[in-house]
Amino acid sequence: MTDSRGEAIGGAVLRAGWRPPATLALCLIGLVLSGYTMWVHVHHSLAACVDAGPVDCQAVLTSPQSVVLGVPLPAFGLLFFTGMGVLCLPVAWRTARAWIHLLRLFGAVIGIGSVIYLVAIELFTIRKICLWCSGIHLITLALFVIVVTSTPTVLGRSAKADARAGARAP
Repeated sequence: MTDSRGEAIGGAVLRAGWRPPATLALCLIGLVLSGYTMWVHVHHSLAACVDAGPVDCQAVLTSPQSVVLGVPLPAFGLLFFTGMGVLCLPVAWRTARAWIHLLRLFGAVIGIGSVIYLVAIELFTIRKICLWCSGIHLITLALFVIVVTSTPTVLGRSAKADARAGARAP
């Protein structure tokens, strides 16, 4: 059975275990890294980064490709990790509302798609790699793996909770 907010009640609480704290921590780290790269981009300051061979954060963070439609790419990172952070709160993992789990999955897919595009830009257009950006990419990959591998289980539990609620209805 679910309450008016769609939360499972009556002993049918959806358990997500380690996923909420892990994904929330990844989102917080992603926010910090995105915030730092945004600060470097906006203030035109030097990034604390190795500048050797193919690794050059400054070249990546100040390249023409670091802005899309007039918006610095780190702003999209801040938006992504804020949105995913909300979707990765423990209450969002426990909800019986399938659309929240699907929205989290959609966000993870959009995130990894963006990472693939951005890594291709770094490798083939700018021909430099940003270590800060790579950290953000790895965090996004970790979020993607956790969300994609857990969504079928969480959706299955959500469906079972709904079925139990339907069976108990008068």
